[in-house]
Amino acid sequence: MATIAGLRSLLLPGPTRLWGLSNKFLPRRPINFGVNRLRSTQAAAQVILNVPETRVTTLENGLRVASEDSGLSTCTVGLWIDAGSRYENEKNNGTAHFLEHMAFKGTKKRSQLDLELEIENMGAHLNAYTSREQTVYYAKAFSKDLPRAVEILADIIQNSTLGEAEIERERGVILREMQEVETNLQEVVFDYLHATAYQNTALGRTILGPTENIKSINRKDLVEYITTHYKGPRIVLAAAGGVSHDELLDLAKFHFGNSLSAHEGKIPALPACKFTGSEIRVRDDKMPLAHIAIAVEAVGWSHPDTISLMVANTLIGNWDRSFGGGMNLSSKLAQITCHGNLCHSFQSFNTSYTDTGLWGLYMVCEPATVADMIHFVQREWIRLCTSVSESEVARAKNLLKTNMLLQLDGSTPICEDIGRQMLCYNRRIPIPELEARIDAVDAQNIRDVCTKYIYNKHPAIAAVGPIEQLPDYNKICSGMYWLRE
Repeated sequence: MATIAGLRSLLLPGPTRLWGLSNKFLPRRPINFGVNRLRSTQAAAQVILNVPETRVTTLENGLRVASEDSGLSTCTVGLWIDAGSRYENEKNNGTAHFLEHMAFKGTKKRSQLDLELEIENMGAHLNAYTSREQTVYYAKAFSKDLPRAVEILADIIQNSTLGEAEIERERGVILREMQEVETNLQEVVFDYLHATAYQNTALGRTILGPTENIKSINRKDLVEYITTHYKGPRIVLAAAGGVSHDELLDLAKFHFGNSLSAHEGKIPALPACKFTGSEIRVRDDKMPLAHIAIAVEAVGWSHPDTISLMVANTLIGNWDRSFGGGMNLSSKLAQITCHGNLCHSFQSFNTSYTDTGLWGLYMVCEPATVADMIHFVQREWIRLCTSVSESEVARAKNLLKTNMLLQLDGSTPICEDIGRQMLCYNRRIPIPELEARIDAVDAQNIRDVCTKYIYNKHPAIAAVGPIEQLPDYNKICSGMYWLRE
Protein backbone atom coordinates (compact mmCIF):
# COMPACT_ATOMS: atom_id res chain seq x y z
CA MET A 1 0.00 0.00 0.00
CA ALA A 2 1.24 3.42 -0.83
CA THR A 3 0.71 6.79 0.75
CA ILE A 4 -0.81 9.62 -1.22
CA ALA A 5 2.60 10.39 -2.69
CA GLY A 6 2.74 7.06 -4.46
CA LEU A 7 -0.76 5.91 -5.18
CA ARG A 8 -1.23 2.78 -7.16
CA SER A 9 -4.16 0.49 -7.82
CA LEU A 10 -4.42 -2.99 -6.43
CA LEU A 11 -4.98 -4.79 -9.69
CA LEU A 12 -6.09 -8.06 -8.26
CA PRO A 13 -8.35 -10.22 -10.41
CA GLY A 14 -11.07 -9.52 -8.03
CA PRO A 15 -11.81 -9.42 -4.32
CA THR A 16 -10.08 -12.68 -3.66
CA ARG A 17 -8.59 -12.05 -0.26
CA LEU A 18 -11.77 -12.18 1.82
CA TRP A 19 -11.81 -14.99 4.39
CA GLY A 20 -8.51 -16.55 3.39
CA LEU A 21 -9.41 -17.35 -0.20
CA SER A 22 -5.78 -17.09 -1.21
CA ASN A 23 -2.92 -18.29 0.95
CA LYS A 24 -0.42 -16.17 -0.96
CA PHE A 25 -1.00 -13.15 1.24
CA LEU A 26 -0.70 -14.98 4.54
CA PRO A 27 2.32 -15.29 6.85
CA ARG A 28 3.44 -18.83 7.49
CA ARG A 29 3.00 -20.02 11.07
CA PRO A 30 4.56 -22.91 12.99
CA ILE A 31 2.32 -25.95 13.46
CA ASN A 32 1.15 -26.64 17.03
CA PHE A 33 1.04 -30.18 18.33
CA GLY A 34 -0.49 -31.83 21.42
CA VAL A 35 -1.12 -29.50 24.34
CA ASN A 36 -0.08 -26.46 22.32
CA ARG A 37 -2.74 -27.21 19.74
CA LEU A 38 -5.40 -27.49 22.46
CA ARG A 39 -4.29 -24.19 24.00
CA SER A 40 -4.28 -22.44 20.63
CA THR A 41 -7.79 -23.76 19.88
CA GLN A 42 -9.07 -22.52 23.24
CA ALA A 43 -7.39 -19.14 22.67
CA ALA A 44 -8.94 -18.84 19.20
CA ALA A 45 -12.38 -19.59 20.66
CA GLN A 46 -11.84 -16.92 23.31
CA VAL A 47 -10.80 -14.39 20.65
CA ILE A 48 -13.94 -15.12 18.64
CA LEU A 49 -16.12 -14.58 21.72
CA ASN A 50 -14.46 -11.21 22.31
CA VAL A 51 -14.80 -9.85 18.77
CA PRO A 52 -16.50 -6.43 18.92
CA GLU A 53 -19.92 -6.04 17.36
CA THR A 54 -20.19 -4.62 13.86
CA ARG A 55 -22.79 -1.86 14.06
CA VAL A 56 -24.67 -0.81 10.91
CA THR A 57 -26.92 2.20 10.33
CA THR A 58 -28.52 3.35 7.07
CA LEU A 59 -29.01 7.06 6.32
CA GLU A 60 -32.11 8.42 4.62
CA ASN A 61 -30.27 8.68 1.30
CA GLY A 62 -29.37 4.96 1.44
CA LEU A 63 -25.71 5.34 2.46
CA ARG A 64 -24.74 2.65 4.99
CA VAL A 65 -22.49 3.37 7.96
CA ALA A 66 -20.75 0.29 9.42
CA SER A 67 -18.09 0.14 12.10
CA GLU A 68 -16.29 -2.07 14.59
CA ASP A 69 -14.83 -0.41 17.70
CA SER A 70 -11.83 -2.31 19.05
CA GLY A 71 -10.56 0.54 21.21
CA LEU A 72 -7.27 1.06 19.40
CA SER A 73 -5.44 4.37 19.24
CA THR A 74 -5.54 4.23 15.44
CA CYS A 75 -8.34 3.65 12.96
CA THR A 76 -9.06 2.98 9.31
CA VAL A 77 -12.06 4.62 7.67
CA GLY A 78 -13.07 4.39 4.03
CA LEU A 79 -15.73 4.59 1.37
CA TRP A 80 -16.61 1.35 -0.41
CA ILE A 81 -18.49 2.13 -3.61
CA ASP A 82 -20.42 -0.41 -5.68
CA ALA A 83 -18.88 0.88 -8.92
CA GLY A 84 -15.92 -0.64 -10.73
CA SER A 85 -14.88 -1.44 -14.26
CA ARG A 86 -17.82 -3.83 -14.65
CA TYR A 87 -20.18 -0.86 -14.89
CA GLU A 88 -18.26 0.61 -17.83
CA ASN A 89 -18.80 0.08 -21.54
CA GLU A 90 -16.26 -0.24 -24.34
CA LYS A 91 -16.10 3.53 -24.86
CA ASN A 92 -15.50 4.56 -21.24
CA ASN A 93 -13.61 1.48 -20.01
CA GLY A 94 -10.90 2.78 -17.67
CA THR A 95 -12.95 5.67 -16.27
CA ALA A 96 -13.35 4.24 -12.74
CA HIS A 97 -9.59 3.75 -12.43
CA PHE A 98 -8.91 7.18 -13.94
CA LEU A 99 -11.23 8.71 -11.31
CA GLU A 100 -9.31 6.97 -8.55
CA HIS A 101 -6.15 8.74 -9.75
CA MET A 102 -7.89 12.10 -10.00
CA ALA A 103 -9.33 11.97 -6.47
CA PHE A 104 -6.08 13.15 -4.90
CA LYS A 105 -5.30 15.92 -7.37
CA GLY A 106 -7.12 18.69 -5.54
CA THR A 107 -10.62 19.74 -4.52
CA LYS A 108 -12.51 23.03 -4.44
CA LYS A 109 -11.12 23.79 -0.97
CA ARG A 110 -7.75 21.97 -1.10
CA SER A 111 -5.02 22.01 -3.72
CA GLN A 112 -3.06 18.82 -4.28
CA LEU A 113 -0.21 20.26 -2.19
CA ASP A 114 -2.59 21.26 0.62
CA LEU A 115 -4.09 17.78 0.65
CA GLU A 116 -0.71 16.06 0.75
CA LEU A 117 0.58 18.36 3.51
CA GLU A 118 -2.57 17.88 5.61
CA ILE A 119 -2.33 14.10 5.37
CA GLU A 120 1.41 14.07 6.14
CA ASN A 121 1.02 16.44 9.11
CA MET A 122 -1.68 14.20 10.56
CA GLY A 123 0.68 11.23 10.28
CA ALA A 124 -2.02 9.58 8.21
CA HIS A 125 -2.13 7.54 5.00
CA LEU A 126 -4.61 8.08 2.19
CA ASN A 127 -5.07 5.44 -0.48
CA ALA A 128 -7.47 4.08 -3.08
CA TYR A 129 -7.92 1.13 -5.39
CA THR A 130 -10.25 -0.03 -8.11
CA SER A 131 -11.44 -3.57 -8.78
CA ARG A 132 -13.85 -4.94 -11.34
CA GLU A 133 -16.87 -4.37 -9.11
CA GLN A 134 -15.77 -1.87 -6.45
CA THR A 135 -13.95 1.42 -6.00
CA VAL A 136 -12.44 2.17 -2.59
CA TYR A 137 -11.03 5.31 -0.96
CA TYR A 138 -9.72 4.96 2.59
CA ALA A 139 -7.58 6.66 5.22
CA LYS A 140 -5.51 5.34 8.13
CA ALA A 141 -5.11 7.80 10.97
CA PHE A 142 -5.07 8.30 14.73
CA SER A 143 -8.48 7.72 16.28
CA LYS A 144 -8.60 11.33 17.45
CA ASP A 145 -8.30 12.43 13.80
CA LEU A 146 -11.36 10.44 12.63
CA PRO A 147 -13.44 13.62 11.98
CA ARG A 148 -10.71 15.09 9.75
CA ALA A 149 -10.25 11.79 7.91
CA VAL A 150 -13.98 11.51 7.14
CA GLU A 151 -14.10 15.16 6.06
CA ILE A 152 -11.17 14.64 3.67
CA LEU A 153 -12.78 11.51 2.19
CA ALA A 154 -16.06 13.39 1.71
CA ASP A 155 -14.20 16.28 0.09
CA ILE A 156 -12.29 14.17 -2.43
CA ILE A 157 -15.28 12.20 -3.71
CA GLN A 158 -17.71 15.11 -3.80
CA ASN A 159 -15.61 18.17 -4.61
CA SER A 160 -12.68 17.07 -6.78
CA THR A 161 -11.90 19.81 -9.28
CA LEU A 162 -10.95 17.39 -12.08
CA GLY A 163 -8.88 20.13 -13.70
CA GLU A 164 -7.89 19.79 -17.35
CA ALA A 165 -4.16 20.19 -16.58
CA GLU A 166 -4.33 17.49 -13.89
CA ILE A 167 -6.25 15.17 -16.22
CA GLU A 168 -3.57 15.50 -18.90
CA ARG A 169 -0.79 14.92 -16.37
CA GLU A 170 -2.50 11.87 -14.91
CA ARG A 171 -3.13 10.48 -18.38
CA GLY A 172 0.62 10.07 -18.76
CA VAL A 173 0.91 8.51 -15.29
CA ILE A 174 -1.72 5.89 -16.12
CA LEU A 175 -0.08 5.07 -19.47
CA ARG A 176 3.21 4.46 -17.62
CA GLU A 177 1.36 2.37 -15.07
CA MET A 178 -0.02 0.24 -17.90
CA GLN A 179 3.53 -0.41 -19.08
CA GLU A 180 4.49 -1.47 -15.56
CA VAL A 181 1.52 -3.83 -15.33
CA GLU A 182 2.55 -5.47 -18.60
CA THR A 183 5.80 -6.55 -16.92
CA ASN A 184 3.88 -8.32 -14.15
CA LEU A 185 3.10 -11.61 -15.85
CA GLN A 186 0.66 -12.80 -13.21
CA GLU A 187 -1.52 -9.73 -13.75
CA VAL A 188 -1.17 -10.12 -17.52
CA VAL A 189 -2.28 -13.76 -17.36
CA PHE A 190 -5.27 -12.97 -15.15
CA ASP A 191 -6.36 -10.19 -17.49
CA TYR A 192 -6.14 -12.64 -20.40
CA LEU A 193 -8.06 -15.21 -18.35
CA HIS A 194 -10.91 -12.75 -17.78
CA ALA A 195 -10.79 -11.70 -21.43
CA THR A 196 -11.33 -15.25 -22.66
CA ALA A 197 -13.63 -16.48 -19.86
CA TYR A 198 -15.95 -13.45 -20.12
CA GLN A 199 -15.34 -12.48 -23.72
CA ASN A 200 -17.40 -9.61 -25.10
CA THR A 201 -18.70 -8.73 -21.61
CA ALA A 202 -17.80 -6.13 -18.99
CA LEU A 203 -15.82 -8.59 -16.82
CA GLY A 204 -13.66 -9.43 -19.81
CA ARG A 205 -12.32 -5.89 -20.01
CA THR A 206 -9.31 -4.73 -17.98
CA ILE A 207 -9.57 -2.37 -15.03
CA LEU A 208 -7.14 0.14 -16.54
CA GLY A 209 -8.87 0.13 -19.92
CA PRO A 210 -7.28 0.14 -23.40
CA THR A 211 -4.64 2.70 -24.36
CA GLU A 212 -6.94 4.50 -26.81
CA ASN A 213 -9.51 5.07 -24.03
CA ILE A 214 -6.92 6.46 -21.62
CA LYS A 215 -5.85 8.92 -24.32
CA SER A 216 -9.43 10.05 -24.95
CA ILE A 217 -11.14 10.10 -21.52
CA ASN A 218 -12.09 13.69 -20.66
CA ARG A 219 -13.60 15.62 -17.80
CA LYS A 220 -17.14 15.04 -19.07
CA ASP A 221 -16.65 11.26 -18.90
CA LEU A 222 -15.38 11.49 -15.31
CA VAL A 223 -18.22 13.73 -14.14
CA GLU A 224 -20.78 11.49 -15.84
CA TYR A 225 -19.40 8.41 -14.11
CA ILE A 226 -19.56 10.13 -10.70
CA THR A 227 -23.10 11.42 -11.16
CA THR A 228 -24.29 8.02 -12.41
CA HIS A 229 -22.69 5.72 -9.85
CA TYR A 230 -21.61 7.64 -6.73
CA LYS A 231 -25.04 7.46 -5.08
CA GLY A 232 -26.00 6.88 -1.44
CA PRO A 233 -27.46 3.34 -1.77
CA ARG A 234 -24.25 2.16 -3.45
CA ILE A 235 -21.82 3.54 -0.86
CA VAL A 236 -20.69 2.15 2.49
CA LEU A 237 -18.77 4.28 5.00
CA ALA A 238 -16.83 1.63 6.92
CA ALA A 239 -14.47 2.08 9.86
CA ALA A 240 -12.50 -0.12 12.25
CA GLY A 241 -10.09 0.43 15.13
CA GLY A 242 -10.69 3.13 17.75
CA VAL A 243 -14.03 4.27 16.32
CA SER A 244 -17.24 5.37 18.01
CA HIS A 245 -20.17 4.35 15.82
CA ASP A 246 -22.31 7.22 17.08
CA GLU A 247 -19.56 9.71 16.23
CA LEU A 248 -19.08 8.13 12.79
CA LEU A 249 -22.84 8.28 12.19
CA ASP A 250 -22.95 11.99 13.07
CA LEU A 251 -20.02 12.64 10.71
CA ALA A 252 -21.74 10.69 7.93
CA LYS A 253 -24.96 12.66 8.33
CA PHE A 254 -23.08 15.95 8.28
CA HIS A 255 -20.84 15.22 5.27
CA PHE A 256 -23.01 12.88 3.17
CA GLY A 257 -26.58 13.18 4.41
CA ASN A 258 -27.70 15.90 2.01
CA SER A 259 -25.29 15.45 -0.87
CA LEU A 260 -25.35 11.85 -2.14
CA SER A 261 -28.89 11.61 -3.38
CA ALA A 262 -30.46 8.31 -4.25
CA HIS A 263 -30.93 7.20 -7.84
CA GLU A 264 -33.80 8.66 -9.79
CA GLY A 265 -35.69 5.52 -10.66
CA LYS A 266 -33.92 2.18 -10.46
CA ILE A 267 -30.25 1.56 -9.72
CA PRO A 268 -28.42 0.72 -13.00
CA ALA A 269 -28.60 -3.02 -13.58
CA LEU A 270 -25.43 -5.09 -13.23
CA PRO A 271 -24.39 -6.12 -16.76
CA ALA A 272 -24.72 -9.89 -17.27
CA CYS A 273 -21.41 -11.65 -17.90
CA LYS A 274 -21.58 -15.08 -19.50
CA PHE A 275 -18.71 -17.54 -18.97
CA THR A 276 -17.23 -19.15 -22.10
CA GLY A 277 -14.89 -22.13 -21.99
CA SER A 278 -12.05 -21.02 -24.27
CA GLU A 279 -8.37 -20.15 -24.34
CA ILE A 280 -5.82 -17.43 -25.09
CA ARG A 281 -2.25 -18.46 -25.92
CA VAL A 282 0.59 -15.98 -26.27
CA ARG A 283 3.63 -18.01 -27.22
CA ASP A 284 7.07 -16.47 -26.66
CA ASP A 285 9.90 -18.99 -26.66
CA LYS A 286 12.39 -16.32 -25.58
CA MET A 287 10.82 -16.23 -22.12
CA PRO A 288 12.39 -18.57 -19.54
CA LEU A 289 9.16 -19.77 -17.89
CA ALA A 290 5.56 -20.46 -18.90
CA HIS A 291 2.82 -18.66 -16.94
CA ILE A 292 -0.53 -20.45 -17.15
CA ALA A 293 -3.94 -20.02 -15.53
CA ILE A 294 -6.75 -22.54 -15.92
CA ALA A 295 -10.20 -22.01 -14.40
CA VAL A 296 -13.79 -23.21 -14.45
CA GLU A 297 -16.83 -21.04 -13.80
CA ALA A 298 -17.61 -20.77 -10.09
CA VAL A 299 -20.30 -18.84 -8.23
CA GLY A 300 -20.96 -15.40 -6.78
CA TRP A 301 -20.46 -14.31 -3.18
CA SER A 302 -23.97 -15.14 -1.98
CA HIS A 303 -24.32 -18.57 -3.56
CA PRO A 304 -24.75 -21.54 -1.17
CA ASP A 305 -21.84 -23.40 -2.81
CA THR A 306 -19.32 -20.59 -2.13
CA ILE A 307 -18.06 -22.05 1.15
CA SER A 308 -17.59 -25.53 -0.33
CA LEU A 309 -15.58 -24.09 -3.22
CA MET A 310 -13.45 -22.16 -0.73
CA VAL A 311 -12.67 -25.40 1.10
CA ALA A 312 -11.89 -27.11 -2.23
CA ASN A 313 -9.62 -24.20 -3.12
CA THR A 314 -7.79 -24.68 0.20
CA LEU A 315 -7.47 -28.42 -0.50
CA ILE A 316 -5.52 -27.67 -3.69
CA GLY A 317 -3.46 -25.07 -1.84
CA ASN A 318 -0.33 -23.40 -3.14
CA TRP A 319 3.37 -24.16 -3.34
CA ASP A 320 6.66 -22.73 -4.49
CA ARG A 321 10.24 -23.90 -4.41
CA SER A 322 11.03 -22.00 -1.22
CA PHE A 323 8.68 -24.29 0.75
CA GLY A 324 10.15 -27.14 2.75
CA GLY A 325 8.29 -30.33 3.56
CA GLY A 326 8.58 -32.33 0.36
CA MET A 327 6.36 -35.40 0.48
CA ASN A 328 5.02 -34.36 3.90
CA LEU A 329 3.07 -31.40 2.52
CA SER A 330 -0.68 -31.55 3.15
CA SER A 331 -1.62 -30.68 -0.43
CA LYS A 332 -1.49 -33.76 -2.69
CA LEU A 333 -0.70 -31.58 -5.68
CA ALA A 334 2.15 -29.92 -3.76
CA GLN A 335 3.59 -33.37 -2.96
CA ILE A 336 3.50 -34.36 -6.63
CA THR A 337 4.98 -31.12 -7.95
CA CYS A 338 7.71 -31.10 -5.30
CA HIS A 339 8.67 -34.73 -5.89
CA GLY A 340 8.53 -34.45 -9.68
CA ASN A 341 9.98 -30.93 -9.92
CA LEU A 342 7.04 -30.03 -12.16
CA CYS A 343 6.83 -26.28 -11.59
CA HIS A 344 8.42 -23.29 -9.90
CA SER A 345 5.17 -22.40 -8.12
CA PHE A 346 1.42 -22.80 -8.25
CA GLN A 347 -1.43 -21.02 -6.52
CA SER A 348 -5.07 -22.00 -6.43
CA PHE A 349 -7.59 -19.19 -6.56
CA ASN A 350 -11.29 -18.61 -6.07
CA THR A 351 -12.27 -15.22 -7.49
CA SER A 352 -15.87 -14.32 -6.72
CA TYR A 353 -18.04 -11.58 -8.19
CA THR A 354 -21.70 -10.78 -7.60
CA ASP A 355 -23.16 -13.47 -9.83
CA THR A 356 -20.23 -15.51 -11.15
CA GLY A 357 -16.64 -16.41 -10.37
CA LEU A 358 -13.47 -18.18 -11.45
CA TRP A 359 -12.13 -21.22 -9.59
CA GLY A 360 -8.79 -22.50 -10.77
CA LEU A 361 -5.03 -22.55 -10.58
CA TYR A 362 -2.16 -20.32 -11.67
CA MET A 363 1.21 -21.97 -12.33
CA VAL A 364 4.72 -21.04 -13.39
CA CYS A 365 6.55 -23.89 -15.15
CA GLU A 366 9.65 -24.81 -17.09
CA PRO A 367 8.79 -25.32 -20.79
CA ALA A 368 9.42 -29.09 -20.64
CA THR A 369 7.11 -29.74 -17.65
CA VAL A 370 4.00 -27.85 -18.81
CA ALA A 371 2.13 -30.92 -20.11
CA ASP A 372 2.87 -32.99 -17.00
CA MET A 373 1.82 -30.17 -14.70
CA ILE A 374 -1.50 -29.71 -16.50
CA HIS A 375 -2.05 -33.48 -16.33
CA PHE A 376 -1.54 -33.67 -12.57
CA VAL A 377 -3.60 -30.53 -11.90
CA GLN A 378 -6.53 -32.06 -13.75
CA ARG A 379 -6.01 -35.42 -12.06
CA GLU A 380 -6.18 -33.70 -8.68
CA TRP A 381 -9.33 -31.82 -9.72
CA ILE A 382 -10.99 -35.09 -10.73
CA ARG A 383 -9.92 -36.63 -7.41
CA LEU A 384 -11.81 -33.83 -5.62
CA CYS A 385 -14.89 -34.93 -7.57
CA THR A 386 -14.50 -38.62 -6.83
CA SER A 387 -12.37 -39.66 -3.86
CA VAL A 388 -11.34 -36.82 -1.54
CA SER A 389 -11.20 -38.09 2.05
CA GLU A 390 -12.75 -36.80 5.27
CA SER A 391 -9.34 -36.27 6.89
CA GLU A 392 -8.19 -34.06 3.99
CA VAL A 393 -11.38 -32.01 4.14
CA ALA A 394 -11.08 -31.62 7.93
CA ARG A 395 -7.52 -30.33 7.55
CA ALA A 396 -8.54 -27.91 4.78
CA LYS A 397 -11.43 -26.56 6.88
CA ASN A 398 -9.09 -25.89 9.80
CA LEU A 399 -6.61 -24.15 7.50
CA LEU A 400 -9.36 -22.04 5.92
CA LYS A 401 -10.60 -20.91 9.35
CA THR A 402 -7.05 -20.11 10.46
CA ASN A 403 -6.39 -18.10 7.29
CA MET A 404 -9.67 -16.28 7.74
CA LEU A 405 -8.69 -15.14 11.23
CA LEU A 406 -5.10 -14.33 10.32
CA GLN A 407 -6.25 -11.98 7.59
CA LEU A 408 -8.27 -9.92 10.06
CA ASP A 409 -5.11 -8.66 11.71
CA GLY A 410 -5.26 -4.88 12.15
CA SER A 411 -7.79 -2.13 11.53
CA THR A 412 -7.21 -1.92 7.76
CA PRO A 413 -8.05 -5.54 6.81
CA ILE A 414 -11.00 -5.48 9.22
CA CYS A 415 -12.26 -2.26 7.63
CA GLU A 416 -11.84 -3.83 4.17
CA ASP A 417 -13.75 -6.89 5.35
CA ILE A 418 -16.60 -4.74 6.65
CA GLY A 419 -16.83 -2.60 3.51
CA ARG A 420 -16.67 -5.52 1.10
CA GLN A 421 -19.16 -7.68 2.98
CA MET A 422 -21.62 -4.80 3.29
CA LEU A 423 -21.55 -4.40 -0.50
CA CYS A 424 -21.76 -8.14 -1.13
CA TYR A 425 -24.29 -9.20 1.53
CA ASN A 426 -25.63 -5.95 3.01
CA ARG A 427 -24.41 -7.25 6.38
CA ARG A 428 -21.20 -8.38 8.10
CA ILE A 429 -21.31 -12.13 8.60
CA PRO A 430 -20.18 -12.94 12.17
CA ILE A 431 -17.11 -15.15 12.46
CA PRO A 432 -18.97 -17.86 14.46
CA GLU A 433 -21.54 -18.09 11.63
CA LEU A 434 -18.78 -18.42 9.05
CA GLU A 435 -17.07 -21.11 11.11
CA ALA A 436 -20.34 -22.99 11.45
CA ARG A 437 -20.87 -22.88 7.68
CA ILE A 438 -17.31 -24.13 7.09
CA ASP A 439 -17.77 -26.90 9.70
CA ALA A 440 -20.93 -28.05 7.89
CA VAL A 441 -18.88 -29.00 4.81
CA ASP A 442 -17.88 -32.67 4.56
CA ALA A 443 -16.14 -34.87 1.99
CA GLN A 444 -19.39 -35.88 0.26
CA ASN A 445 -20.35 -32.23 -0.08
CA ILE A 446 -16.95 -31.42 -1.61
CA ARG A 447 -17.32 -34.31 -4.07
CA ASP A 448 -20.83 -33.18 -5.05
CA VAL A 449 -19.95 -29.49 -5.46
CA CYS A 450 -16.71 -30.17 -7.36
CA THR A 451 -18.55 -32.57 -9.67
CA LYS A 452 -21.11 -29.82 -10.29
CA TYR A 453 -18.53 -27.17 -11.26
CA ILE A 454 -15.46 -29.07 -12.47
CA TYR A 455 -16.38 -32.46 -13.88
CA ASN A 456 -16.87 -32.44 -17.66
CA LYS A 457 -16.76 -28.64 -17.83
CA HIS A 458 -14.87 -26.67 -20.47
CA PRO A 459 -12.28 -24.49 -18.70
CA ALA A 460 -10.95 -21.05 -19.55
CA ILE A 461 -7.18 -21.03 -20.13
CA ALA A 462 -4.67 -18.20 -20.43
CA ALA A 463 -1.04 -19.03 -21.17
CA VAL A 464 1.98 -16.82 -21.81
CA GLY A 465 5.57 -17.78 -22.59
CA PRO A 466 7.25 -20.93 -23.96
CA ILE A 467 4.05 -22.97 -24.13
CA GLU A 468 4.77 -25.30 -27.05
CA GLN A 469 4.16 -28.29 -24.75
CA LEU A 470 0.78 -27.02 -23.54
CA PRO A 471 -1.72 -29.67 -24.70
CA ASP A 472 -4.34 -28.89 -27.32
CA TYR A 473 -7.51 -27.33 -25.88
CA ASN A 474 -9.66 -30.32 -26.79
CA LYS A 475 -7.22 -32.65 -25.03
CA ILE A 476 -7.37 -30.46 -21.92
CA CYS A 477 -11.17 -30.61 -22.08
CA SER A 478 -11.02 -34.40 -22.26
CA GLY A 479 -8.95 -34.35 -19.08
CA MET A 480 -11.85 -32.73 -17.26
CA TYR A 481 -13.79 -36.00 -17.20
CA TRP A 482 -11.33 -38.83 -17.85
CA LEU A 483 -7.64 -39.30 -17.23
CA ARG A 484 -5.98 -42.30 -18.75
CA GLU A 485 -3.12 -43.43 -16.51
